[in-house]
Amino acid sequence: MKFLKLGLASVIASSALFAGTYNVDASHSNVGFKVKHMMISNVIGKFNKFNGTFEYDEKTKTLKSLVGEIDVNSINTENEKRDAHLKSAEFFSANEFNNIKFVLSKVDGDKAYGKLTMRGVTKDVTLDLENNGTVKDPWGNTRVGLGLSGKINRMDYGLKYNAVLEAGGVAVDEIVKLDIQLEGILAK
Repeated sequence: MKFLKLGLASVIASSALFAGTYNVDASHSNVGFKVKHMMISNVIGKFNKFNGTFEYDEKTKTLKSLVGEIDVNSINTENEKRDAHLKSAEFFSANEFNNIKFVLSKVDGDKAYGKLTMRGVTKDVTLDLENNGTVKDPWGNTRVGLGLSGKINRMDYGLKYNAVLEAGGVAVDEIVKLDIQLEGILAK
């Protein structure tokens, strides 16, 4: 039994040796979202400033860890007035809570589980994980592509502003769809 435990420990340790640390390449990544507006269309937005690192095991093609941080003040919906409103206390309260953080807890198949912190509130989230594999770029760097998507309820994080429409419904849906595309470069 002792040898079985030692053997298992060495397999786990050796698989960690194949994992590399990747830095998110923000110029080839996107942290986007969309939310229903007035119950008839979607407003699409993104955050222009974010960073992150992740551990990826190239041998097993497995994401091992991920930590990402988003600058709330970089929100961009292509409408300055709306962006200012989203930064206000009615939504993100960006002066007080200037970042959003995600920390991966585990991966199970094509699901990524983690903790999302927004506006000072941390909740468990489950995201769909798309593993786009690895490639060597023309400069000799190893790159990994990952996609994360899912839905969150903004009310869970204290983003409670809304207005009831005269014909029924609300101005902004509670459900926000996330679409995150990450490209990481292996740290040297």
